[in-house]
Amino acid sequence: MDSTLEMTTNIETDMQVFDNIIETIGNTPLVRLNSVAANLPCAILAKVEFFNPGGSVKDRIGFTIIEEAEQSGRLKPGGTIVESTSGNTGVGLAIAAALKGYRCIFVMPDKMSQEKILLLRAFGARVVVTPTAVEPDDPRSYYSVADRLVKETPNAILANQYHNPVNPQSHYDSTGPEIWQQTAGRITHFVTGMGTGGTISGIGRYLKEQNPHVKVIGVDPVGSILYELHRSGRTIQAETYKVEGIGEDFLPSATDLSVIDAIVQVNDRESFLMTRRLVREEGIFCGGSSGSAVAGAFKYAHEHNLGPDDVMVIILPDSGSRYLSKVFDDEWLRENGFLERAWVDFRAADINRAKSDGELITANSNDLMTDIITRLKEYNVSQLPVIDDNGRLRGIVTEIDLLNHMLTASHVHQPDETIESVIDPNVPVVRPDTPLETLMSIFSDHSAAVIAAGDEVQGILTKIDILDFLSSQVK
Repeated sequence: MDSTLEMTTNIETDMQVFDNIIETIGNTPLVRLNSVAANLPCAILAKVEFFNPGGSVKDRIGFTIIEEAEQSGRLKPGGTIVESTSGNTGVGLAIAAALKGYRCIFVMPDKMSQEKILLLRAFGARVVVTPTAVEPDDPRSYYSVADRLVKETPNAILANQYHNPVNPQSHYDSTGPEIWQQTAGRITHFVTGMGTGGTISGIGRYLKEQNPHVKVIGVDPVGSILYELHRSGRTIQAETYKVEGIGEDFLPSATDLSVIDAIVQVNDRESFLMTRRLVREEGIFCGGSSGSAVAGAFKYAHEHNLGPDDVMVIILPDSGSRYLSKVFDDEWLRENGFLERAWVDFRAADINRAKSDGELITANSNDLMTDIITRLKEYNVSQLPVIDDNGRLRGIVTEIDLLNHMLTASHVHQPDETIESVIDPNVPVVRPDTPLETLMSIFSDHSAAVIAAGDEVQGILTKIDILDFLSSQVK
């Protein structure tokens, strides 16, 4: 044998090399959410899909859609792939098309970010932008324009992610098994945003086949029709919203409502603020629909009292790099009413330092209930952080919880009764450098937040503390 050929063979045997970029799709990591989920006792795990080569969960369907079109004979050499897309499916298709030698034409609504348009053009695709605020059957809609372009373009096919069964099947074959394996079959709740419905339908079907008790929860933006359609079976008039990639004004046939146990609604503001929290507190640079999914998941977890034995997995669909001019632009957020100017500059520590008392009053889990009631009255506060003998945070005790406990007719109250039974462990915990915008998103669901650095409790903030602070900034 030629020695050069033998050496090459040995080198290739030793190296770990993918034959092409398509082979790197999938096996994305599952990452625990810590800071943003600190007040939830269940495990909150994020499936971080921007680790795919095209930066989104839609990479999983691009190649399989093209392969099926080839195998069925619909797509022939030198053909053109047309698709109506919010951007990410276009990238997944463009990657596969680049390897296989096809041209691409993508039709996008005008609310999509400029970064997505430029990204698709970087792959050599033609991008056609259409109005957002039109009905699906309007000839100007991105669905209708895509259909027209297929008819006008020789040897062209419509990828048709909204009605293509390959879409959910791709997730049944790949994403579902990954989640099941990564959680060792312990997943109890699965959450994802809903657009075409392929992700939730394919993964949901697979997970329920493994364990029919797994709850499948969709997240839908306010303005979309999917929440109301699932809740009542009625179709409502769709309205505009800013978050990209999820929500619909019709029901795609790729959506299998039978595998979905619940749909949670979220609005633009809570979606974008949660997205920014994920970046600043977890270091996860994700897009706006990721914030929607997490915000919706937290709503569901609170409303259904998920506990320590529950394992919730949330799909984070794409990267924040596609939204730098929107979600991560303070001016854009302010212009659209999602961010107040004063929120940009202040931190939790600033507000804590400005409190008139300045003294941190705490409770110990062994304190008598009567003593804590006296302490709340003495310091004119409605809640106290509870620490253990080592100074670690146990939770919070509030006057309303004490009152409800004292009014419990079935309980015999004793003079030596401690506060142990009324400690709420689900208090939000923030760092001293937590931005005011993050605090505001927390206070939409909670009345107080504890400031802590490591195990050291530094303060407690309430809505009135923030109101006092902001009023003091008015000149």
